Amino acid sequence: MSNFVFLLDIHKRPLNPIRPGLARKLLTTGKAAVFKRYPFTLILKVEITAPQEPITLKLDPGSKATGIALVRGENIIFGAELTHRGQAIKASLESRRSLRRGRRNRHTRYRKARFLNRTRPKGWLAPSLQHRVETTLTWATRLMKVAPIGSIVQELVRFDLQQLENPEINGLEYQQGVLCGYESREYLLNKWDRKCAYCGITDTPLQVEHIHPRAKGGSNRISNLCLACDACNKKKGTQALEQFLSKKPDILKRILSQAKRPLKDAAAVNSTRWALFNGLRLTTGLPVSTGSGGLTKFNRTRLNLPKSHWLDAACVGKVEELKVLTFQPLLIKAAGHGTRQMCGTNRFGFPVRHRSKKQIHFGFQTGDIISATVTAGKKVGSYVGRVLCRASGSFDIATMKGRVAGISHKYCKPIHKKDGYSYGF
Repeated sequence: MSNFVFLLDIHKRPLNPIRPGLARKLLTTGKAAVFKRYPFTLILKVEITAPQEPITLKLDPGSKATGIALVRGENIIFGAELTHRGQAIKASLESRRSLRRGRRNRHTRYRKARFLNRTRPKGWLAPSLQHRVETTLTWATRLMKVAPIGSIVQELVRFDLQQLENPEINGLEYQQGVLCGYESREYLLNKWDRKCAYCGITDTPLQVEHIHPRAKGGSNRISNLCLACDACNKKKGTQALEQFLSKKPDILKRILSQAKRPLKDAAAVNSTRWALFNGLRLTTGLPVSTGSGGLTKFNRTRLNLPKSHWLDAACVGKVEELKVLTFQPLLIKAAGHGTRQMCGTNRFGFPVRHRSKKQIHFGFQTGDIISATVTAGKKVGSYVGRVLCRASGSFDIATMKGRVAGISHKYCKPIHKKDGYSYGF
């Protein structure tokens, strides 16, 4: 079953999303028209004044991808996964830095150093991290324009839900509650890539293992914990790690280094979580509540839902029951808006090409999503994807199966104008 279809009235006010069958009927009878392709939105030709049922927007921010879900009551009616381009931004900044350094070291005219005239404002984030915050805020505001969203839930901090249920709880009872072990276990699953640290097996129940055994003075600190399958855990027993892996020095070296390595993705999420929380409150003006990562996993496990970003988002916060009414999330990938650089350079920083100021050719712009039905020649077929425009009129189309070159603009029809994202299902 696909996602629900968003609906607007004639004044572009958001209405309750409808099922695909009803949307098809409205289009067939001429009572509505297509307003937007991604996410698919219809606009009615009449005004609707009836009150709408509020929808909850749930977010599961991640380092590489953010899960998005719209929940109405106990029903998940829309899901999406937003893939960030933080690594691409970081690589671009490093390339620019190396080119600038190369120019300074050449025997050319003197350039005065400018390293004391820059100040960073309070709350400054690196561009690759700020991008994660801004793209998530962008999609929160976009969804508010097409759905009657009444509140937002973001995965952020740990709530003391046990005390809410039992005000008299104290001491050891906290450690034995329903969330016992979920926070640390979720951290270890991310740190050790959800596989056994010793044999690398995946898709099997993993146990929390002490690298330095408790029987020999090992602690319960997170740096002394890893994940192991049942067979490796029993085989290691109370042996020291060096003794257990004496014939596997490569694995021993990897485990020791990985145990001390900080969790990079967790650090990125931790750096941006408050910026996103405050941005959601200021930008949307809606009440924003939070939930912890351990609670999210507890809800997903209790409801027996598969692991995915958008279902994790639906499980954020306090959840009693969930009914999944869609199984086809919208895949959104941040592709950027191009570059303003007029002179292209090679890997040494020397100019090799010049970019034209004209970006629109035959009504198309690089980054538009188009459909092309070729009826003659060697490229006969139908293609859908992002277009790469040329002044000659011979375009390239980046489809899900690969890149198709040499498609004439005469066969192309626009589907979705360039907005910095690519879409799929």
